[in-house]
Amino acid sequence: MLELNLPPYPFKIANKDGKKFIFDVLRKKYVTLTPEEWVRQHFTHYLLEHKGYPWGLLANEIQLNLNGMKRRCDTVLYNRNLTARMIIEYKAPNVEITQAVFDQITRYNMVLKVEYLIVSNGIHHYCCHIDYTTHSYTFLPTVPAYEEL
Repeated sequence: MLELNLPPYPFKIANKDGKKFIFDVLRKKYVTLTPEEWVRQHFTHYLLEHKGYPWGLLANEIQLNLNGMKRRCDTVLYNRNLTARMIIEYKAPNVEITQAVFDQITRYNMVLKVEYLIVSNGIHHYCCHIDYTTHSYTFLPTVPAYEEL
């Protein structure tokens, strides 16, 4: 797999029937290793180990209902009262982060109404803070540590 703009970590890879799987520490199971999953596992590890995000408040592949259709957020960070606080959308490293990607995560946010949106392809990472009182948003220079949220 491609080297990412994220810290390396001791991932667990398994092979079964000619397919590769990577261990997801949040779902506590092996999942198919795709380029997007490679990014998700690295970014999740980055949040947990380098940015201090609590293990119990992050979840992968969260289903939501958007205009009568079932969709899945790649990763969601919850508050201690278990309301969503951040949505993270991943793309494979070869996928350019375009307006369409931001449109996708914004549609998810129409349902969850979080304070932070992050988009990453493992090479480029964008973090946006939403201020609902002023109806504005600000792109942050880096992904904030958990205590900075």
